[in-house]
Amino acid sequence: MRYVAIDPHSGEELRSFPTLSAVEMRGALARSERAFRSWSQTSFAERSEILWSAAIMLRARASDNARLIAEEMGKPVTSGRPEVEKCAWACDFYAEEAQAMLADEITATDARSSYVSYRPLGPTFAIMPWNYPYWQVFRFAAPALMAGNTILLKHAPNVPGCALRLEQILRDAGLPEGCFQSVFLSNAQAGAVIRNRRVRGVTLTGSVRAGKAVAKQAGAYIKKTVLELGGSDPYLILEDADVEHAAAQCVRSRLSNSGQSCIAAKRLIVVEPLRKAFTEAVVERMRRAKVGNPLDETTEVGPLAREDLRAGLHAQVTGSVAKGARCLLGGEVPRGPGWYYPTTVLDEVRRGMPAYREELFGPVASILAVRDRKAAIRVANDTSFGLGAAVFTADVEEGERIAREELNAGCCFVNSLVRSDPRLPFGGIMDSGYGRELGRHGILEFVNTKMVQVA
Repeated sequence: MRYVAIDPHSGEELRSFPTLSAVEMRGALARSERAFRSWSQTSFAERSEILWSAAIMLRARASDNARLIAEEMGKPVTSGRPEVEKCAWACDFYAEEAQAMLADEITATDARSSYVSYRPLGPTFAIMPWNYPYWQVFRFAAPALMAGNTILLKHAPNVPGCALRLEQILRDAGLPEGCFQSVFLSNAQAGAVIRNRRVRGVTLTGSVRAGKAVAKQAGAYIKKTVLELGGSDPYLILEDADVEHAAAQCVRSRLSNSGQSCIAAKRLIVVEPLRKAFTEAVVERMRRAKVGNPLDETTEVGPLAREDLRAGLHAQVTGSVAKGARCLLGGEVPRGPGWYYPTTVLDEVRRGMPAYREELFGPVASILAVRDRKAAIRVANDTSFGLGAAVFTADVEEGERIAREELNAGCCFVNSLVRSDPRLPFGGIMDSGYGRELGRHGILEFVNTKMVQVA
């Protein structure tokens, strides 16, 4: 197996790397363990300086990093630069807040002193995806490093240049050798790393299939895991919603990262009175979005990251149409080089169709019309996923009640698209995984919550 970067715009191979040998893999594990012994003893001030330096470097080379992302996975540079900036924000946030987040918590008991202390676990294995090749890594790495852990990163095989660049950024920022290593591994080698006694925690962002495999392997060796496995996010447009605002937010979300986002609006559930106006607004906004070369500053939607991903998406679209969905826009694989897919709108989506039950990873909007808000909530929850959800309504209090009490998801929004924020926990339930990243909850995932009592 090799890690191969292929330009999604042209289909041309850019760079290729072999996976590590068994000897190299053992060396990486040993370095991570050695580095942990010293890194875990550094002060929060020392760690913060390194993360602040990394943030400065990320911002200084934002355009160069965005170009690398575009070349390896097709993200438009106009989206790549904000992704890099968000990584810098996460570095700044945890550099500033980690010490307070991990401060000892004193509890009065019969003992002279009782408190909870948060200590790092040790080397942590991160298996990360290609769709946000910088952000997915930093949203885990920033808190994990500030907590005193070391990291072994197995990045997606189609973004090897991004993986190496991330390691170089942190090394240039002053992170000691062995604290963060990008390792090119096969799936079999990844299993061996999970089983290795040196590794104390595992985190994965990826498919449900991958999540189940990692959870099974890690569970057999009693390793802590955090899994973020994607979703089929419902967006509810209730009868009193602002149609234009709702359509704008839904399309912006659906086309984020060319539709290749776990928290993109996957199922647009609209109550019948607004169906016509909302559908027309969505179709028009999807039609206007410019699909093109990700290096072009005017491009809004780039190619899909891999050829097999485009084939899979098209099969889901045609499979849904074969079962009765109406294709109002797009739905045809374009001729020519690159793995482009047109902005597509499916209407009359119902149970039993791929567009209803599966995650569509691409610029395809699925519209589901329902009778009323009660039906909208029922359809929203009729899924095995539970990552994000949004509700649009003029009655903000009712929208908040629905988001808080009735939607089965880890991240719920009212009158806005679903998005992550370093200050708040991010994660899902059911097939979307478990555990949390970001916020204080994220930094607490890979620490030993140690109780200390002095008689």
